[in-house]
Amino acid sequence: QVQLVESGGGLVQAGGSLRLSCAASGSRFNILTMGWYRQAPGNQRELVAIISILGSTNYADSVKGRFTVSRDNAKNTVYLEMNSLKPEDTAVYYCNVRRAPSYEYWGQGTQVTVSS
Repeated sequence: QVQLVESGGGLVQAGGSLRLSCAASGSRFNILTMGWYRQAPGNQRELVAIISILGSTNYADSVKGRFTVSRDNAKNTVYLEMNSLKPEDTAVYYCNVRRAPSYEYWGQGTQVTVSS
């Protein structure tokens, strides 16, 4: 079992920046990817960014060039640096961890609100 603790959400004006953090504890072995999804009211949960154990990344087209995902393997922590935030980035952001062979874990979610 993996426990995820997120932090860093909040209210920011358009054009501003926020940094999300997600620390994993518990069964931290065989973690494959760590990353972030988001869900806005009335929408499905969508991928924002993920990073593999080897450091390869994948981003949603809507955040490319503005968001950066990174991880500290020693601390089992994944970060999401969000710059040039837009009102349409407003959502609950969820940390996601995939662990071999086929386990998946979710954080409790942190609200990000971008005002225009």
